[in-house]
Amino acid sequence: MRIEDYAIIGDMQSAALVGRDGSVDWLCLPRFDSPACFSSLLGEERNGHWWIGPAGPRRRLSTRRRYRHNTLILETEWDTEGGTVRVTDFMPPRQANPDLVRIVECLSGSVEMATQIRIRFDYGRIVPWVRRTDGVLQAIGGPDSAWLHSPVPLQGGDYAHRATFRMSAGDRLPFVFTWHPSHSPKPHDIDPIAELAETEAMWTEWASRWDPGAEPRWYDAVTRSLITLKALTYAPTGGIVAAPTTSLPEDLGGVRNWDYRYCWLRDATMTLDALIYAGYVEEARDWREWLLRAIAGRPQDLQIMYGVAGERRLPEMELPWLDGYEDSRPVRIGNAAVDQLQLDVYGEVINCLYVSRASGLPALSRTWAIQRSLMDFLESHWDEPDEGLWEVRGPRRHFVHSKVMAWVAADRSIRQIERFGQTGPADRWRALRERIHSEVMEKGFDSDRNTFTQSYGSRELDASLLLIPQTGFLPARDPRVVGTIEAVERELMPEGFVLRYPLAQRNSVDGITGGEGAFLACSFWLAEARAMIGRRREAVELFERLLSLRNDVGLLAEEYDPRYGRLVGNFPQAFSHVPLIHAAHTLSQPEGAPSRHSAYIG
Repeated sequence: MRIEDYAIIGDMQSAALVGRDGSVDWLCLPRFDSPACFSSLLGEERNGHWWIGPAGPRRRLSTRRRYRHNTLILETEWDTEGGTVRVTDFMPPRQANPDLVRIVECLSGSVEMATQIRIRFDYGRIVPWVRRTDGVLQAIGGPDSAWLHSPVPLQGGDYAHRATFRMSAGDRLPFVFTWHPSHSPKPHDIDPIAELAETEAMWTEWASRWDPGAEPRWYDAVTRSLITLKALTYAPTGGIVAAPTTSLPEDLGGVRNWDYRYCWLRDATMTLDALIYAGYVEEARDWREWLLRAIAGRPQDLQIMYGVAGERRLPEMELPWLDGYEDSRPVRIGNAAVDQLQLDVYGEVINCLYVSRASGLPALSRTWAIQRSLMDFLESHWDEPDEGLWEVRGPRRHFVHSKVMAWVAADRSIRQIERFGQTGPADRWRALRERIHSEVMEKGFDSDRNTFTQSYGSRELDASLLLIPQTGFLPARDPRVVGTIEAVERELMPEGFVLRYPLAQRNSVDGITGGEGAFLACSFWLAEARAMIGRRREAVELFERLLSLRNDVGLLAEEYDPRYGRLVGNFPQAFSHVPLIHAAHTLSQPEGAPSRHSAYIG
């Protein structure tokens, strides 16, 4: 299936991808970054999946699906010649062990249904030993164990278990899949019908806290994005993963396949801003606590990403037994970019801590001490080349975005002193702020073309330059900002959506072969930038086109590839849904109203 044929369900500790055909093709347990027990998304059915749907050929079925209103409960319905059937999929908020519940209901007529399950631990590599205990299937393989409560008898064969069963109108059959460590006792049974009601109540109450005010335009899109961000939050720690998947390709059939099941500081700081805007202060506070724990230590040891509990070692390796999504190899777990130097992250973190304070989150004594240590390091290293926002695997460069974010770090630190009475070397930081600003204007701006450039001395553009007015580095309507926006539109929008940087330059900059689609976050940045410079009509037009790329249940991947008319990259992607929320907020304001950034940088 296409990437957009999937939907996500989860329990805020892990997540499953459910296909339009009724197959669960991806599920890592017990955490987002744990080995998968269903891995056919990146291989074949033999690598693990769980399908439930009408028996017989699937191509002729009429299918529709939706989330229950403002929840993460997925409903898939099929119309067959004999009647209509629905499968309701969800993962209840976790108690002792993770559960995946699938409730099959016949809505009308009489329908023959079928199910097939292949449990494969360790990303499809381990075929478990399966036995029946009191009518329940138990699968054991190494440290993993799973139990399947099935209301219909399952027959084993070919390392899978199957069943066909007929349902009549009004029939309802619940299936429950439960994971637990193999050394632990059998988990307690749950009541799937009661859990459905409790799960619906939890999500409905959470979504109700978001109040769009008097301007409800794009309410559904923003609400679904907020729910998706909540689903990508690891509840025990507050960490937010970039996506629940690994190795979904940026280039179909290519090698640009990365593991996104970790917490990027950059992505998460932008997420915190979105949560604060929507009024989710509790989630923002939890994430700030996660951040302070994760980055505690020497400032030179700051990483661009961490595990969901703050783990620092995320070694990258390849899984040769998986063929990859549409033969996109290699399949990778872990991420070697964890060791990169990305100076913009220091600015992201310091800005995030300033925004959280400015928005009313209580001050923490250790927060300022950490910020000062980060500034001490940045003062001595801001002028070094780095790998930059896009995690290039080619030579380090003096990326303009990285320098701008170093400026942001100095600027927000000064504002902490001026606004909140913190103590620090304000005069020294003011001098640093001015020095960075002058250097960027001298070395990172092409006066002949009236645009900032990707790096010092280059002529290439970079979509990250669209963030300059959002940071306050220059006013939005400064001619140099307007010129940069216009240059991006001329040179980075070959198919009407924004590329990260020029296609012709890609392999030399990032050190990886192959192409990629348009980066959706960049296109949302352009929509917001257009609004900030007074081109609201064009901003809304682009924003609406971006919303049309969402799949039928409102989800976005990392990129959109116009060559194939398909979503590509890991899915669903926080870094796509966060700027959707930001842009919707900016575009919902009256003409001439201050931008969402004004409260922090004005």
